[in-house]
Amino acid sequence: MTAVHRKFDRPAIDMSGKSVLVTGGTGSFARAFVDTLLTRNTPRRLVVFSRDEQKQDAMAREIAAAHPKLADRMRFFIGDVRDLSRLELAMREVDYVVHAAAIKIIPIAEYNPFETILTNVHGAENVVKAALRNGVKRVVALSTDKAANPINLYGASKLASDKIMVAANNLSGTHGTRFSVVRYGNVIGSRGSVVPLFQNLINKGAKALPITDPRMTRFWITLEQGVSFVLSSLALMNGGELFVPKIPSMHMTELARAMAPNLPHEIVGIRPGEKLHEVMITEDDARVTLELDDRFVICPQDSHWQRDHLTAAGARPVAEDFRYSSEINTEWLDAALLNGLIGRKAA
Repeated sequence: MTAVHRKFDRPAIDMSGKSVLVTGGTGSFARAFVDTLLTRNTPRRLVVFSRDEQKQDAMAREIAAAHPKLADRMRFFIGDVRDLSRLELAMREVDYVVHAAAIKIIPIAEYNPFETILTNVHGAENVVKAALRNGVKRVVALSTDKAANPINLYGASKLASDKIMVAANNLSGTHGTRFSVVRYGNVIGSRGSVVPLFQNLINKGAKALPITDPRMTRFWITLEQGVSFVLSSLALMNGGELFVPKIPSMHMTELARAMAPNLPHEIVGIRPGEKLHEVMITEDDARVTLELDDRFVICPQDSHWQRDHLTAAGARPVAEDFRYSSEINTEWLDAALLNGLIGRKAA
């Protein structure tokens, strides 16, 4: 199976009868995660933790329409990951946490560094403290490709968050809360993706599509794949792993041509803090990286950390000079595949 069609369908953790909390609970990923969870399982309680009451209200209505028999399992909790006491209240009797809250837009993070650190770094610290104090079983934090060799504040703050999550396993004892991280690329169709931006420009009759640099490449994953990857990583984790999916790359120029083959491109220049290509695993990480059929696993550098659960699943070491970067990927999206993934007819 190619990266384009990969389903990340390793056995997922069964959350039936369990209590689950999602931070950033009204974001694109979280909405898809909640819908998938209610479709596959019957959780005892599903907590959406976020700051925007209007988005929560709209989400509650959508869930009531789509899952009328399970809508009473939902809890909509107004709160901010910056607020430790609020997180502690929300995590009472919670079994699993998916930490998706973050300030993600690169230029906004560059202009608002204090706020970015408060949410992305101190917020991660608060999630750890609240999970430890409430005896949560497992926590998975969502990271980003921009956290590897970061050149912008968003990436640097998420690298710090990743380190906090991995190190949190040292605080939880042998049988305490386990923490792991998932890192993947741009999500096709999410609010922060360039795909809705291009589509909006096309709908408004734009004469050209903006391209920052014609050489630029990016990793791509669908929301469905992202959710499946998180659920399967929750089942596979032992605590301390950083999971990276095998997903395809695409040139930004090819993406623009796929969506509007007759529109020219306007080169606008790379934005502050933006990379030409994205890296998800560096050469320095290769020494502690294992490979499975559908993902890579960056292991903790702690010599006492056990890999038996990954070895049993078929994991093997990557080459010492391995580097997982979007411009040297072995799997690529083309126009037909992209349009199929976003449910769009080719122009």
